[in-house]
Amino acid sequence: MTTLILEADPAVQGVVLTAEMLTIALVDGRQVGVPLSWYPRLLHASVEERSNWILLGEGYGIEWSDLDEHIEVEGLLSGPRSQESQKSFDRWLTSRS
Repeated sequence: MTTLILEADPAVQGVVLTAEMLTIALVDGRQVGVPLSWYPRLLHASVEERSNWILLGEGYGIEWSDLDEHIEVEGLLSGPRSQESQKSFDRWLTSRS
């Protein structure tokens, strides 16, 4: 069995959001994109809310405080979609009305 050993922790350098995609630039030069449908809070956010993000720590994650959304780079790189339950998301979406 092979074990993955990272030379350095992945870190975010920049974030670009479109109506359909979240793309992050990493400090090592890679760019990673995922559809916004993977993160429903971002998908349902306004352009202004999507633009209001900050890097966490030394770039280990991204936070959208207006949306209560936090994405860690390692999680994004490992591939799973948002783990928020439908019930939690529905409650959040209703609170926005």
